[in-house]
Amino acid sequence: MDRFHLGKHSSSQFNEEMESIHTNLLEMGGLVERQVTDALQALLNADTALADQVLVTEDRVDGFEKKIDEEIARVLALRAPAASDLRMLIAVSKCVSDLERIGDESAKIASMAQQLAQEGESPSGYVEVRHIGNYVRRMLHEALDAFARFDANRAVEVAAEDAQVDIEYRSAMRSLVTFMMEDPRSISRVLNVIWTLRSLERIGDHARNICEQLIYLVKGKDVRHYTLDQIEQEVRGSNK
Repeated sequence: MDRFHLGKHSSSQFNEEMESIHTNLLEMGGLVERQVTDALQALLNADTALADQVLVTEDRVDGFEKKIDEEIARVLALRAPAASDLRMLIAVSKCVSDLERIGDESAKIASMAQQLAQEGESPSGYVEVRHIGNYVRRMLHEALDAFARFDANRAVEVAAEDAQVDIEYRSAMRSLVTFMMEDPRSISRVLNVIWTLRSLERIGDHARNICEQLIYLVKGKDVRHYTLDQIEQEVRGSNK
């Protein structure tokens, strides 16, 4: 299997810096993954304390973003990295941005959880939230796992799952709009669920972005505006 490996350099400090950047990205990813899980549980279980914890965690996520950005800037300034090392730094930088935005979406879900808990009644749409939430959580986990292993083939598979998230999202939106039309009293509550579903759909988009950045890292090809078929050809065709 064709995979990328961190290069080894004559400078042990350079090796340590590159390893640190990769490790910190994965640690940030684990924190964001937990944030998504906790935000969903807070909403589904009307757990305002857990929602508060998600909002507090946002500061730690932002701290990771700043720390990794500073590490990357230092390496760029002092090491003048070339080829695969430069791709590594660019890919990590973009992934950090996606992870930070996933954290933002998780915070939005936590805020919705607080509002819905105050209203007291579980509105229509929780089944859809649970289903799509589990889907995007799995996508994020697998995207991070692929990045940890530098596995471009796995990244293709995870990126393809975003299309299914979009289908599920559109179906849920149609169902909830119909529900609001039939029961106008539910509009306020269901709108919060709709915004939650929108955040989940965006998390799926960001997970796909992480996969695309990994493909760029491993293959040296920017596939951000490719169709899924084109991405698969770019990755798997080059393995033949």
